[in-house]
Amino acid sequence: MLDKTYRPESVETKHYEQWERDGAFACGQNADGDPYTIVIPPPNVTGSLHMGHALNNTLQDILIRCMRMRGRDALWQPGMDHAGIATQMVVERQLEASGETRAGLGRDAFLEKVWQWKAESGGAIIGQLRRLGASCDWSRERFTMDEGLNKAVRKVFVQLYKEGLAYKDHRLVNWDPKLETAISDLEVQQQEINGSLWYFKYPVEGIDNKYLTVATTRPETMLGDTAVAVHPDDERYRDLIGKYCILPLVGRRIPIVADEHADPEQGSGAVKITPAHDFNDFEVGRRHDLEMINIFNVNATLNDTVPEAYRGLDRYEARKKIIADIDAAGLLDRTEDHTHMVPYGDRGGVPIEPYLTEQWYVDAATLAKPAIKAVEQGRTKFVPENWSKTYFEWMRNIEPWCVSRQLWWGHQIPAWYGPDDTIFVEETEADAQREADAHYGESVILRRDEDVLDTWFSSGLWAFSTLGWPEKTPELARYYPTDVLVTGFDIIFFWVARMMMLGLHFMDDVPFHTVYVHALVRDENGQKMSKSKGNVIDPLELIDEYGGDALRFTLASLAAPGRDIKLSGNRVAGSRNFATKLWNAARYCEMNQCESRADFDPGACTHKLNRWIVSELVRCVRTVNDGVDTYRFNDAAQGLYQFIWGTYCDWYLEFSKPLLMGDDANLKAETRATAAWVMDQVLHLLHPFMPFITEELWEQLGAQRPESLITSPWPAFGDELVDEGAEQEIGWVVDLISGVRSVRSEMNVPPSAKITMVLAGAGDVSKEWSKTHAELIHRLARIGDIVVDGEAPKGAVQFVHRDATVMLPLADVIDLDQEKARLEKSIAKADGEITKLQKKLQNQKFLSRAPEEVVKEQKNRLTEEKATKGKLTDALERLSAMI
Repeated sequence: MLDKTYRPESVETKHYEQWERDGAFACGQNADGDPYTIVIPPPNVTGSLHMGHALNNTLQDILIRCMRMRGRDALWQPGMDHAGIATQMVVERQLEASGETRAGLGRDAFLEKVWQWKAESGGAIIGQLRRLGASCDWSRERFTMDEGLNKAVRKVFVQLYKEGLAYKDHRLVNWDPKLETAISDLEVQQQEINGSLWYFKYPVEGIDNKYLTVATTRPETMLGDTAVAVHPDDERYRDLIGKYCILPLVGRRIPIVADEHADPEQGSGAVKITPAHDFNDFEVGRRHDLEMINIFNVNATLNDTVPEAYRGLDRYEARKKIIADIDAAGLLDRTEDHTHMVPYGDRGGVPIEPYLTEQWYVDAATLAKPAIKAVEQGRTKFVPENWSKTYFEWMRNIEPWCVSRQLWWGHQIPAWYGPDDTIFVEETEADAQREADAHYGESVILRRDEDVLDTWFSSGLWAFSTLGWPEKTPELARYYPTDVLVTGFDIIFFWVARMMMLGLHFMDDVPFHTVYVHALVRDENGQKMSKSKGNVIDPLELIDEYGGDALRFTLASLAAPGRDIKLSGNRVAGSRNFATKLWNAARYCEMNQCESRADFDPGACTHKLNRWIVSELVRCVRTVNDGVDTYRFNDAAQGLYQFIWGTYCDWYLEFSKPLLMGDDANLKAETRATAAWVMDQVLHLLHPFMPFITEELWEQLGAQRPESLITSPWPAFGDELVDEGAEQEIGWVVDLISGVRSVRSEMNVPPSAKITMVLAGAGDVSKEWSKTHAELIHRLARIGDIVVDGEAPKGAVQFVHRDATVMLPLADVIDLDQEKARLEKSIAKADGEITKLQKKLQNQKFLSRAPEEVVKEQKNRLTEEKATKGKLTDALERLSAMI
């Protein structure tokens, strides 16, 4: 017997552990089915489950559970990313706490500490994904630093090098001076800073009292200036192009060059050019063959290329001294307050520096060409499709990919240097030694490159390295290419693009047929979640309070393509209530002896009500299938919600009571079997969305089930079960009762009041239905007498229902004048809100300053207020017609 109350905490762990014991997540169970593969975006080994993970993995699990039940050979490939910088920082902090340092330990001992940390503390997120219900094939879990993936990484790098696609070069990188490494754009966060804009006067060589005034937010970089740029069409400076300025404090002659990078409308129109410390200036420097002078050490102190007075100073100490010295020289034109964006390293927490250094690069432009073509040809599709434009924009303007990092934790680059720095790139040290000895004609000592590869390099191989590549494994042959990648938009370039390039290059096929790009999860006000705002919602806390199913169903029901999710605890509570509704429906079935029958044939139902619910179920199956197949998870979830809560619980079970309590034994048996059969199908359809409660009910309602719900076949029905006649008849009753209830609610009719219903203009079929279902209408609409073809009574509210007009006399039930006053007051209040919102949305100052999500929220509120006013106005018009 089902408990009175559903308690997720007593069910979820029990079923998850049973699924794992049964091997329910393993691929290969449906060996005759077509393969269906998803590779998980590998979470960082240091990570904890956040709401983005919860959404991403919920959607993947819906797909994999659904396809598994449909008979596909489903593989959800799990694993974790070694997270180079993040992991190294965690372990370094632990060392600091015990008085040790990375440098003091040395590389090998430090890496031992990292592996020890991983074994003891890493991977907490894997357990958290289990709490969410993720049905990954954990027996196949991979790690981007495990031996198999390390072999794949080495092979890829070596092949790229030997094909001329990996090389060393001097270019600008994002440099984190705290961590002393290059970092990717994804690891850079822009922060708004209230700073200053300093205007320096650079003397023009050979012309007394002639200066070019340049502005900068980073005065320290002026020591690395190698030119001043002006626009070629700027008449003010045309005669100075080709001449020189004398760089203050340094004395270096720097050319005045014509370049369209200079904007005549900005400041003085002249721009200082520091090619080694600004990405735009670097391009100007390449166009004009300028000297590139790196003025920083790796920790952002000034190096020996600057005048002696500034050497060794921290960049900000140097800034103060340079400003003071420029001022003392009479070359500080002015200083202005200036709010601007400053790039910070998200791990180091300090401003990064564009930094000229030698790094390893991959020729991304060459690799991008087949990846662009594959999307153009439709071999890989983006959902929503508009993300393909973002993909093309990035890929068609791609820069060389910096793949080296100055870390110890990661895949050490398989490159060795001879005595004269000749590079030998091989998969093993023995191979490199053999090549070097052949090159030099004698045995030489090699020095290995100390850098490691960018984390995105190894994760870029994820779709095929996890399946065993470079070995030709059966799994690689069966499950590659994968079917869909579910990901956030922020890593389309960093991960999706790299997977496309490397998958095509090394597997000669796309890594996935579809890229489903989900939206952001925001707070209930549409604000982006952040620790600084204090609006971060912890998914584990929601699971603790409401259960994993409630969180999953909420996220799925809000996952409309291209629309950010506004999440709140109240929404998750609503999904918990939905689970309770399902539980109570199951208890109703159990108490009324509605038990599953192996011989039940839904097509053999005789009663109109039973044929109707079977027909509606078939339509629900179609809705769920369409939603899942088109990645409209919200449509599938909402279709389930409407069918279960409304069609099945509120209408069918309520309508079934007279049949279950009647004297017709055959009809009672049919209705019991139908109710149980529909409940079983509901559990199948809902399982991918709410796996725990559905598995529990499947187990409790059928003691002799041959298999668990997770591996049971997906519902599939033909058109023969659709009964349009039953849908029309029962639908007529449902809509009539709903219409009466709506009027009662709008007019504040007391629940206890039984009112007369007059049906005018009804055809023969409607009249017959009103008689057949009179008992339901009386009971559920709280109707007294039903008068067919009667005259319009005085003081009646009217509404049209199919071919009839329904009239409800309310003059003797409610105070018409009081009700009119209430409606008018509510309309006035709605009008006030509409006016206020319209003014705000017409205010250009508000529109220019407010975040996009805030503007969208205000527009949504305006739409809602207008809808509310419309309903109130309709009610008032009906009331006025009565008066």
